[in-house]
Amino acid sequence: MFLAVSQLTKSYQTEIVTTVLKGVDIQLGKGQICVILGPSGSGKSTLMNIIGGVDRASSGTVEIDGQRITDLNDDQLVEYRRESVGFVFQFYNLVPNLTVAENIEVVSNISKRPHKVDDVLSAVGLADKKNRFPRQLSGGEQQRVSIARAIVKNPKLLLCDEPTGALDFYTSRDVLSLLQQVNRQFGTTILMITHNSAISGMANTVYRLRSGEIAEVIHNSELVPAERIVW
Repeated sequence: MFLAVSQLTKSYQTEIVTTVLKGVDIQLGKGQICVILGPSGSGKSTLMNIIGGVDRASSGTVEIDGQRITDLNDDQLVEYRRESVGFVFQFYNLVPNLTVAENIEVVSNISKRPHKVDDVLSAVGLADKKNRFPRQLSGGEQQRVSIARAIVKNPKLLLCDEPTGALDFYTSRDVLSLLQQVNRQFGTTILMITHNSAISGMANTVYRLRSGEIAEVIHNSELVPAERIVW
């Protein structure tokens, strides 16, 4: 398995101990799309942050492409995040005084094996807007820049945290269609968290998370094109 999460737990200590993840197991093949479904407070973001090397587990293991990231020290985790993982968030986090191309080049310049910026711009349909600033783009276009910025460094794994949460229905479908295109064109393994169950049809594997535990696993033999998803 490209991604293997085994018996992952996460607890926080304040006045009391709060357990967020309770022995989570996840497997995902290389080049596949995975959706983790769950309501707010189910542990989705905590799980993604641990897989992305942003947070540490209390116990259990996470292996990505044969590397056990739960054993890495802080410096090794920085290298892992820089070289192996791309992040797409609900909010775009673009640098406002940089153009579209410059927002992408910032990431390209720190990667060892990046895609060409112009190739990525063409892939996300923004080649004609490369010299515009974020304020001159629609919300959907800004999210496309965010996706381009995440994939330009040629990551092994693309992590998407509610990537359509701030978008309307039609723009959301366009962004989901783009993610499917990125998966096909670049062979990028994609892990997406969402509360929107309609999106699950576009994933090879769906994990439903409830109160920090896997409540259901769904394997789709046929994937639904994003343009046919309705909610």
